[in-house]
Amino acid sequence: MRVFLTGATGFIGSAITEELHSRGHTVAGLARSDFAAAALTAAGVEICPGDVAEPAKLAEFARASDGVIHCAFGHDFSRYAEMGELDLRAVLAMADALAGTGKPFIVTSGMTASSPGRAATENEPAKTDGMSSVRGRPEAAAIAAAERGVRSVVVRLPPSVHDVDRQGLASHMIALARETGVSAYIGEGANVWSAVHRRDAARLYTLALELGRPGERFHAVAEEGVTLRAIAEAIGAGLNLPVRSIPVADAAAHFGWRMPFAMINADASSAITRERLGWEPCEPGLIEGLGGAYLQNLS
Repeated sequence: MRVFLTGATGFIGSAITEELHSRGHTVAGLARSDFAAAALTAAGVEICPGDVAEPAKLAEFARASDGVIHCAFGHDFSRYAEMGELDLRAVLAMADALAGTGKPFIVTSGMTASSPGRAATENEPAKTDGMSSVRGRPEAAAIAAAERGVRSVVVRLPPSVHDVDRQGLASHMIALARETGVSAYIGEGANVWSAVHRRDAARLYTLALELGRPGERFHAVAEEGVTLRAIAEAIGAGLNLPVRSIPVADAAAHFGWRMPFAMINADASSAITRERLGWEPCEPGLIEGLGGAYLQNLS
């Protein structure tokens, strides 16, 4: 299968590229610079020159493919809402281009379902209001495309997709700890994130491409619930910094734009995903990584 991949040079996309190649697929990757094009060429990827902010080009490349994996998303979380609008336009453009073809369209989302007091499941629809709308609206657009002859599938990523180079939102907690000299959590730190190693996530994307049915959602969750206190304690130990609880009233001053992420609950199950696709994560967990290679060069 010739797969058009957005975000092909990124942290997750590069792992997806390797996994697709290992399974006999060819990859055409979006490249917005000569540097990105050179990196993709070195990885054996066909170049699609363009930017995720160019819907017409995305539609053109999608039409020319046998399937699409969309995992590009802006990393400037201080402009999170703007990144969501850009993502929505990209999803709509590619969904329109694939309408009536039956081709697979794998769209990346976050843990957008709301399930207070328990782990969210794949069957729960995305929230499309509040902060969840940033990923929720593109997800809803992808699911809706299944009614128009697109084999659209959503892969929901947890707050921490991790490996040695990067740890998802946990990377921002690490950066803040280094800036302030304190590894902090809010209140009791009992809110939880789910997590997955990026190579486990990459394997899930390829399974979703090959086996996913129109309108399905899958959870790239290896660990269902890691408390923010446990993450802060691991960061503190790894960087040899004190660990401190920040009262809610003082959280904005300490965390700044990171505060909403430090407060979220993103507990999620992947039981349905594992049963449907036979996906079994096998890479190290987040706390294991923070206690080892992830922080060894930062202290």
